Amino acid sequence: MRDTKESRLLLVLLIAIAFALITVDIRGGRNSPVDGARHAAAAVFGPVEDGLSSAVEPVGNAVSAIRDSGSRHDRLAALEKENAALKAKLGSDDRNRSRLAQLDKMLKIAGEGQYGIKGAQVIAIGSAQGFSWTITIDAGADDGIKRDMTVLNGDGLVGRVTTVGPSTSTVLLANDPDFTVGTRMEGNDELGFASGQGDRPLRVELLNGKAEVKKGDRLVTFGSQADRPFVPGVPVGVVSRVDPSGGGLTRTLYVTPYVGFTKLDIVGVVVEAPRKDPRDTVLPTKPKPVPTPTVTVTVTPSADAPANDEQQ
Repeated sequence: MRDTKESRLLLVLLIAIAFALITVDIRGGRNSPVDGARHAAAAVFGPVEDGLSSAVEPVGNAVSAIRDSGSRHDRLAALEKENAALKAKLGSDDRNRSRLAQLDKMLKIAGEGQYGIKGAQVIAIGSAQGFSWTITIDAGADDGIKRDMTVLNGDGLVGRVTTVGPSTSTVLLANDPDFTVGTRMEGNDELGFASGQGDRPLRVELLNGKAEVKKGDRLVTFGSQADRPFVPGVPVGVVSRVDPSGGGLTRTLYVTPYVGFTKLDIVGVVVEAPRKDPRDTVLPTKPKPVPTPTVTVTVTPSADAPANDEQQ
């Protein structure tokens, strides 16, 4: 529009009309005569405003997110820290539960065999003494530990003490090639000597070459003179293979040990031997055999069988 005298007059007139409408609207309140026009305008322009609001809202949210990103990042970091602490606590609780279960099993064996034991925890694997299979435990001379004492856990024979310090000791594991222990067969009392073979089953030489042995038979420690280094009755393992008898003076067996030597944690050192040989009482209860289901098939003659016989 060109800046002329008429255009200026029209602008002044429109402003005057606008002020007049505002005055009438304010004085009229809810009964304002322009209320209908307001609703009509809302009906026309409302959808347009809503569309514009929807289009602009993501931008507003983005600006808000940028503004709040610092505080959100701090909160996220705090939540991640709390989550890590919770996981660590749960892991610690799981480990404590596992140790408690190991301790319960070991105390059960000690009670059944009447062994006086000193509990200890494995703190290291291997040693500088040249042994292939050893562990270090956190109990030593200050705890009453001496050389050549039997070491066991909740599963059976772990090994024997070889070196003792003030607060730690070294234990030679039963699967070490330099390890040998006297054994006795459950039931028939056949005697032998078990030797370690590393991660392979123990090798047992029975003194009786004609002994009746089968897979699944179990062995315990025979015991040593004055109960050092081995007390009697500690579970050793289960026969997994029997070499055919060749008419020799001895018979060779291969025994899977009860103890898992690669996952030792809680162990017990026998500081007091039992007053009498516990024999086989410390062995775990044998699992009951699962009965094999039998199927009975009953043959019922068909209805037309007699008719066929009559025709013949």
